[in-house]
Amino acid sequence: MARPQKPQGEATRGTTAPNRLRRIDRWIAATQTAALRSAARPLAVDLGYGASPVTTFELYTRLRAVAPRLDVVGIEIEPDRVAAGLDFLAATGPHDGLTFRRGGFELPVPRPPVLVRALNVLRQYDEPAARRAWDDLRDRLAPGGVLVEGTCSETGRRAVWVALDRDGPRTITFAAHLPSLDRPSSLAERLPKTLIHRNVPGEPVHALLTAFDRAWATAAPHSAFGPRARWVEAVRLLARTHPVLTTPPFGGRRRWRLGEVTLPWTAVAP
Repeated sequence: MARPQKPQGEATRGTTAPNRLRRIDRWIAATQTAALRSAARPLAVDLGYGASPVTTFELYTRLRAVAPRLDVVGIEIEPDRVAAGLDFLAATGPHDGLTFRRGGFELPVPRPPVLVRALNVLRQYDEPAARRAWDDLRDRLAPGGVLVEGTCSETGRRAVWVALDRDGPRTITFAAHLPSLDRPSSLAERLPKTLIHRNVPGEPVHALLTAFDRAWATAAPHSAFGPRARWVEAVRLLARTHPVLTTPPFGGRRRWRLGEVTLPWTAVAP
């Protein structure tokens, strides 16, 4: 009898908390509806959900609101974490279309997913390994599918993520809890692994964050109307020098007021 395939990748620290990934989920639900509705029974994967299945359940709940036929699979390398997910289903379910499986970057799922969310998974890898993981996961997407990979703080108040399709990275999004944000460049510590060591003079991502800080300083008078007003003005000023996406679903005042800004990947590509 053939031995079960060993999961590809390394176990994460497992840190998670309710609502930690709400900013990412909200963005996915608003911007990726075409992918989420692209099949009769579309499949989404939450890769490396951690010690608690709560964020996978939140993904399921939030995305089913816009794609009612969506199936969601939470995948973890650690058997105990998979067991925790199955125990959660037994205690709270059944939840149609939600399940948990052991695995890694090989994605042991019955069909290609239209979405893979991989948050706080690649931080422990070096840059070449993180790029290889991007390639491996992109190759497993369904046509029109999307990989959303990035990192966030322990509370989810600061996050940066990249959206990739089967051809490569397409966008990068910066998001923050605005009342606690001192300056946009504070988000640098949440850059994905493929960029975090590139935040040095001469690199596009450093130039972007430097320009964003200047725009933030210039927009300081708008603080009288609250941190959202200052952020919106800073993003508007940034758009004068960088290709900020300014129209829905990725851009515009509605998304900016949520503390987001999305740019094409070419704006930061090394």
